[in-house]
Amino acid sequence: MSIIFFDPADSRKTLLPLTYTRPISEIRIGILKISEKWCAHLDITHFGYDTEEYLSNAFPKINADTQTLWINATVLPTNDLVEAIQALGSHEALIQKGLVLAFKGESQEAIINKKSFEGEIHAIRYPWDIFLQNGREIVSDYAFVTSNRSSYPLNDPHTKTYGEDIFIEEGTSIKAAILNAENGPIYIGKNAEVQEGSIIRGPFALCEGGSLRMGCKIRGDSTIGPYSKVGGEVSNSVIFGNSNKAHDGYLGNSVIGEWCNLGAGTNNSNLKNNYEPVKMWDYQSHQFEPTGLQFCGLIMGDHTKTGIGSMFNTGTTVGVSANIFGSGFPRQIIPSFSWGGARGFITYEFQKAVDTIKKAMGRRNIDMKEEEIEILKHVFDNTSEIRNWQKQHK
Repeated sequence: MSIIFFDPADSRKTLLPLTYTRPISEIRIGILKISEKWCAHLDITHFGYDTEEYLSNAFPKINADTQTLWINATVLPTNDLVEAIQALGSHEALIQKGLVLAFKGESQEAIINKKSFEGEIHAIRYPWDIFLQNGREIVSDYAFVTSNRSSYPLNDPHTKTYGEDIFIEEGTSIKAAILNAENGPIYIGKNAEVQEGSIIRGPFALCEGGSLRMGCKIRGDSTIGPYSKVGGEVSNSVIFGNSNKAHDGYLGNSVIGEWCNLGAGTNNSNLKNNYEPVKMWDYQSHQFEPTGLQFCGLIMGDHTKTGIGSMFNTGTTVGVSANIFGSGFPRQIIPSFSWGGARGFITYEFQKAVDTIKKAMGRRNIDMKEEEIEILKHVFDNTSEIRNWQKQHK
């Protein structure tokens, strides 16, 4: 049996800029990516994607047959939903209020029977849903990932722990830290590092190869993705992977993509001074729309970098491969491939951006693949309308 994760077209737009460079199922929330959650819960290893054509070389589709499970990539697994999907017969679909959750067969057109699912659904539709639901997903993933397993021992005599739900994978280094799991579990991934003076409150996940720098403060409901380095203060935020916030500065109620670098002293606001609900950029309406949230910080696409002392206002969205620097608060929508800051932007030339990305990846002995360059070229070409200063100079 195999899985195909299908991306609803409207959700791909509402989840931008995070979905510029990945299918929805490759979003990390909790400890695992959405695709990893489903494969683990269903015990299936063979899977593919039904997503945008320009992503298909990097994220290929697989051939479907009568036993192929198609899963809505925005939907997160729960025990009840997993059981309902496992009970699907060929050419049957699972529906809730018109939303197709999953179906089995060669294609959606082959569906013969629709079954209603009456249980609770957890799904992501907007980028802020990721940090809003991250604490719950850490708890869920923790229970699944650590089931019937024993944590590696914490041998450092200078590390203080509170609560019992602390799980440590092999190869981890933890020294002179405080780990408080009284409000939720703490998961420390394989070969991760927690340096001296770090203070952590759960729910929290530090994924494989991740590093917390000296004196780091983690407030909870936060995930640090694989091979990311984090310092300063982090609250209710998700960093996908291979990104760095290695120095002091505050990150709150935010989602940071892959291969980003936040320079020393980078801070974001997550609460307006007048306590009004936050508006954020909507890629469908091309204007700022209400989120209904009082706390909402920074959403940042892959490969974006900030200079030292950078500041972001409440509810700022930054696209893919932007380079932001200088004093003051830049605008609250920063398009992909922007170069500049509060004093204004110019277009970040595509080849220069790619050259920088290759250098950043090369520092970790990773070669940039041709299909990754093709994805970024598509993003560059198809985001020019948001870079409105280009229109002004034509």
